[in-house]
Amino acid sequence: MSMEENRDLGTRDIQSIDAVSDSSGCERPISPDTILSAVANEHRRAILNALDTAPDNTLEYDTLVDRVADQIRDEDAERVSDEHRQRVRIALHHTHLPKLDEAQIIDYEGDTGHVEFVGGALEQEILTLVEPYDNHE
Repeated sequence: MSMEENRDLGTRDIQSIDAVSDSSGCERPISPDTILSAVANEHRRAILNALDTAPDNTLEYDTLVDRVADQIRDEDAERVSDEHRQRVRIALHHTHLPKLDEAQIIDYEGDTGHVEFVGGALEQEILTLVEPYDNHE
């Protein structure tokens, strides 16, 4: 697939996220393509995995950062460095949590640091099918 085709696919994903409410104001279900796009990234799968194993499917932002950083380690590091944790923190806040929030899979309150899985049955089923990638096997 060419980069241009990839860009076109990304544009359709954004359009499908923006088209969550129809003209009557009622919410439509999120499309499977939007969900698959949201879980296509390793960081987002780690976020969903951490929320799936948390009590009430809810975590505070700092705890979520720690769990994601532990799952997605630098290949050469024996332990998670502060620098790696900071990179994960920035990526979650600016990219991954907003994308999952827009896809209505999580509820992310940036002001309070509250992150909750709010996805439905389709999202749960996809999570059971997509195992987090482990760099250390």
